[in-house]
Formats: sequence, C-alpha cells, structure tokens
Amino acid sequence: MIGHIFNIQKFSLHDGPGIRTTVFFKGCNLRCSWCANPESQQMRAQLTLDREKCIGCGSCASLCPAKARALSGGFPAVDAGACTLCGHCLEACPTRAIGREGSEMTVEEVLAEVLKDEAFYRQSGGGVTFSGGEPLLQIEFATALARALHESGVSVAIETAAAIPGERFRAFLREIDYVHIDLKHYDSARHRAGTSLGNEQILENICAVRDSGLPYLVRIPVIPGFNASPEDAQGFAKLLASLRVDRVQLLPFHQLGERKYSLLGRAYAHAGQAQLHKEDLKQYRQIMLRHGLDAQL
Repeated sequence: MIGHIFNIQKFSLHDGPGIRTTVFFKGCNLRCSWCANPESQQMRAQLTLDREKCIGCGSCASLCPAKARALSGGFPAVDAGACTLCGHCLEACPTRAIGREGSEMTVEEVLAEVLKDEAFYRQSGGGVTFSGGEPLLQIEFATALARALHESGVSVAIETAAAIPGERFRAFLREIDYVHIDLKHYDSARHRAGTSLGNEQILENICAVRDSGLPYLVRIPVIPGFNASPEDAQGFAKLLASLRVDRVQLLPFHQLGERKYSLLGRAYAHAGQAQLHKEDLKQYRQIMLRHGLDAQL
C-alpha cells in the first residue's frame, strides 16, 4: 500500500501529548487562503523553484527528457501536465534551486522511520500524529499505518479538518487515540468562502468525536479579516456551547508558510499581513471563557 507523504517531522511537541513524530500527508479538500502548508494541497508530488538560488543557466530544461521545462523570463517554467517527476532537473541544477515536495512511501517505510524514536514516545507518553494536508483523504493508508503503529505499542493522534463523510470518519475513530479537529468558521457560508467547503460535515464529525469517548481538542485558527473579531469569538462560543464542546485551542495567525508559496510559484493572499501573538487573543479568549469554554492559547 502506497501513501503520499511530504514530511516526517521528529520531536514535535504541539501535535498531541508527549514527544511525537508528525507524519504529513499530501492532499487536502480545503483551500484555506492562509494555509501554512500549501505543498500539502495536491496529492501528487510537486517541484519547487527557489528563484533566489536559480542562475537561469537552463541546464534543467536542456536535460529534461519530457521537454517539460523551458526558460521564461530568465527562470525555468515547468509544464506540470508534461512533467513526469523523473528528477533529472533536480540532479542537473548546479545551485540546487529545484526541489521536490512529496514522495510515495509504503506503510513499512513510514513505520521504520517513525519507530526510530520509539524510546522517546515511551518515556514521554507521546507517539505519532497524522497531519497534512488531510490524512483522511488517504484513509486506507492511514488505517493500515495506525494499525501497524498500535501493533508496535505506539499511540496515534490525528490533526484533521474532518470534512469527510461521517460514516468513514466514525469508522476511523476506532483506529486512533487522540483527535485534533480544526474549525475555521462558525458560519457555514463564511467557512465556504474561506476554505471552499461549508462546515456542516465538520460539525457532525465534531459531535461524533465528542460522543466517542476519545480525548479530543477543537482548534480555531484565528485569521485577521476572516474570523478574528469579538463578534466572531461570540459566534464560535455560542456554536461550540450548543454542541456541548467544552475545550478549544486558539491558534494565532502566523506567516511561517509564506515563503512556500514563492517556491511553488503561487501568490500568497496574506502577504504583508501582521502576525498575531497569544497576547493579541486575550479578549477573544475571555469571551469564550465567559461562555463556559476552556479556551487555551
């Protein structure tokens, strides 16, 4: 069984209990304008170009067997439809300006890599977290990997937007030990405007986790101009209280993924937007506390 993975990050401290290894899955069915991992959105591997390193020599174009590259404006443009991801351009580039995001891995390959830190999981009460992208778009691979990890005595957490059919989501809950669900907006129309999908399926799946008995955490990425006003805090608080969700984590907007858009040749909708910090969300948090929510920063 093959999975599409774009990163395996060791010693993660914010992706669930204890010391964890986070496995990042490619592919996502949301299109959040602030996405910090734009390389995760496509399931297929992608080539990147660092224009600060590129010297416009044309070696990549001249050596491409598929003729998928050509210089344009001094930089090598790529025809994604013709590109076979053979890797010749990466090898040909003298300045290592070309990179690749994503690779195909078997369950056994991922398992071998994450089990290198098994001792840290046991000492800290940690484990492995599936993230992305959206891991549940590769639910068969995620299920097989979770079962293999459990057979090795390693706990499994997931970070998900939970925008998948409820039956499949509920079935997967049997395979894991801890759940993070991101909720981007309390209003479905606004959720759709910011992510390309409404929130009805996500809310249904939040209720499924709540009723499952699994430890879980609903997380809200607080984005200026989208869901960061006091009125938005009220809206989230009322919705979550009505769903009998009692704990939430607020994630301040950051710019850690901005450069990735340039590497992918994409425009970034939030360029120049000031970052938020925990102290900027004190009023937001107080509103949620007044509604009886345990709001964390």
